[in-house]
Amino acid sequence: MHLRPATLLTAILAGLILLAPVTANAATTPTPSPTATGAPEANPIVDGQNITVTLKDLKGGKGEAVPVPGVSLTVLKDSKTGEEIGTQVTDQAGRVSIAIPGNGVYVITLDKDTLPEGVELSGGESDLTITARLGGSNFATFPIGAAVADKVAFTEKLTNSIVAGLKKGLIIALAALGLSLIFGTTGLTNFAHGELITFGAIITYMFNRGFGMPVLAAGVLAIVVSAAFGWAQDRGLWRPLRSRGTGLIAMMIVSIGLALLMRSIFQYTFGSSTQTLTQYVAQPRTDYGPVSLSDKEIAIFGISIVAIVIVCIGMMTTRLGKAMRAVSDNPALSASSGLRVDGVISAVWILGTALTGLAGVLLAINDQVNFQMGFKLLLLVFAGVTLGGLGTIWGALVGSIVIGLIVEVAPVIELWGVHPVPASIKDVGALVVLILILLVRPQGILGRAQRIG
Repeated sequence: MHLRPATLLTAILAGLILLAPVTANAATTPTPSPTATGAPEANPIVDGQNITVTLKDLKGGKGEAVPVPGVSLTVLKDSKTGEEIGTQVTDQAGRVSIAIPGNGVYVITLDKDTLPEGVELSGGESDLTITARLGGSNFATFPIGAAVADKVAFTEKLTNSIVAGLKKGLIIALAALGLSLIFGTTGLTNFAHGELITFGAIITYMFNRGFGMPVLAAGVLAIVVSAAFGWAQDRGLWRPLRSRGTGLIAMMIVSIGLALLMRSIFQYTFGSSTQTLTQYVAQPRTDYGPVSLSDKEIAIFGISIVAIVIVCIGMMTTRLGKAMRAVSDNPALSASSGLRVDGVISAVWILGTALTGLAGVLLAINDQVNFQMGFKLLLLVFAGVTLGGLGTIWGALVGSIVIGLIVEVAPVIELWGVHPVPASIKDVGALVVLILILLVRPQGILGRAQRIG
């Protein structure tokens, strides 16, 4: 059938008019949002006060923890009012960061329906209450894929506590060795020694997170910077005080002021929140007979033991080590024999702060980085040095191991029906033992009895 051009044009126009609503509807249909079809690429940490949650599937401790993206989390003001603060979906790293108006109690609600298939909360509770006290990030987490045991055998708990005590004792021993060297040659009781531990940890964090360096390289550089800081500290502060004949008590008070200054600087520059390194944060454990250890824990044991053995052998065999021991025994006689006492003391400060910086590096790898981490460990370092014997290297090592074991084992052992020491105050056990030992043997375990006065 033959159609005229006018008829054909009319048919085409009519068809376009009929199809127009369909095309318009197709064009206005909303496209799925990234959070509807998958997790966002990255949720930035909110500036100012916030609650940051990171979801990771622990795989029951049998594999590497993996992020859980695409899960919806909601922050409420508290359980009473139920006022919603914000909702966010975890990104590819399993993280959300939601701004909060200020300090207070908040409830974080996890939408179980958004969990990926096969992923479940370990405890079953989808609500988590957190008290925000920090000015920056307040961190929280939900247990996912954690290995849940009804009851852990006492022998297993005791074994794990002994291993943790030995590990903590070795870290304390590194710092105590540095403190003992400085005290032995100068007589100074340095209350800023805890800040030297924090210094090593923060420098490691700076090189690792700030400059993107691997943790091992960052740790080596942190030890070098700590050694240089020890030399500069002696040349700029302690040597001038010694030259002026400043008494040991006055210098001890100066060290207290230095500790407060350094801690304030750390808080101002680093911040009050706890931070982690980019590597070795969470590692699976491998069973070695009755003991379970992660790779980083094995490295901490190995590095600590090697460093302690090298220092002890060097102190016993090298010329510098003999000079350090001579100055420790009698500075005046050493000077009259031709030793450069100030040079030896500078070497002691370099070695002592390097060992203390190493303790901070290992503590940052084992735990997390905080501006008060060295201050919290300082009392245990003093306890280890005093318990083993002031000014003696072997005493510092033995005392530190004893303190580390007491701190970690005390929350496990129950004697004569008395409940174990709560983990929150487990350091108290070490201090009680310290007091009892000093009542019986004031010079410490390996110290020599001396007449005073």
